[in-house]
Amino acid sequence: MPTSAPGRVRPDGTRAAPGPGAGLLLAALATVVWSGSFITSRALHDSVPPVQAAFWRWVVAVAAVAPFALRAAWRQRALIRARLPYLLVASLLGVTLYNTLVNQAGLTTTAGNMGMIMAASPVLMALFDRFGGVRLGPRRTAGMLLACAGVVLLVGDGTPSFDPGPGDLWMFGAALSFAAYSALLRRRPPEIDAAVFLFATFVTGTLLLAPAFAASVVLQGGFEPTTGTVGPLVYVGVCSSAVAFFAWNRAVALVGPARAGAVYQLQPVCVALLAHVLLGESLGSVGLLCMALILGGVALAAARET
Repeated sequence: MPTSAPGRVRPDGTRAAPGPGAGLLLAALATVVWSGSFITSRALHDSVPPVQAAFWRWVVAVAAVAPFALRAAWRQRALIRARLPYLLVASLLGVTLYNTLVNQAGLTTTAGNMGMIMAASPVLMALFDRFGGVRLGPRRTAGMLLACAGVVLLVGDGTPSFDPGPGDLWMFGAALSFAAYSALLRRRPPEIDAAVFLFATFVTGTLLLAPAFAASVVLQGGFEPTTGTVGPLVYVGVCSSAVAFFAWNRAVALVGPARAGAVYQLQPVCVALLAHVLLGESLGSVGLLCMALILGGVALAAARET
């Protein structure tokens, strides 16, 4: 896993920093890969307890990242200790809480709903950005509001009402946690390598989750390791954790959380289509309308202000 994305080669042989297009592509990569994690969360809802699914996801992620980061992490151990308070907060939000809340939501709501409710997360990212002094502009604001309208219609079953179920509320919590994590990435310690940062947050977040995992095993029992349970956990551990988080963190570094978040709003469309194909979830007229609103909102929000 590289620690930085390659830039364009200048005529003098030096490399230019990657442009915003690279950041948008990386955000899109993370978005597509993460869409699959909502499918696995829903598919595992009756076979693997949510906390246990989250814990094993991050164990796999640590194992996937370790070969690329372990030596560098040892060299930078003093920097990691110095930045431990920041790493603890980032790990709690992006690792311990986020995926656990997603898994909990998967018990009582559909994968399509989970993906569309997460469209609220980019709006929260933009608000965090605004509080940090970043100007959003009318086009981006209008795009985010249009995408939010799709979320409200979805939760209200086609009406502009707000009557979420328990799973929907868990997903709103996940959206808030992920948005706060993304906002923190603006303050990521630049002296710590990108792969080392991932490894440190994955290890820390897994350790923070360990007590809840132990309690879940005692109270709920374990799960049977079969192809149907281990396969999805490997996917979310390697692809949705190691690959997608690296791509997302790099995207936020290149274009900021608000603009990366505009691309992230494509996730509900990806999730709904995957859920329809793989889980047989119906799209319906309301789902199609929400897709149209979200796609239109993304197009507006991702465009440059004139």
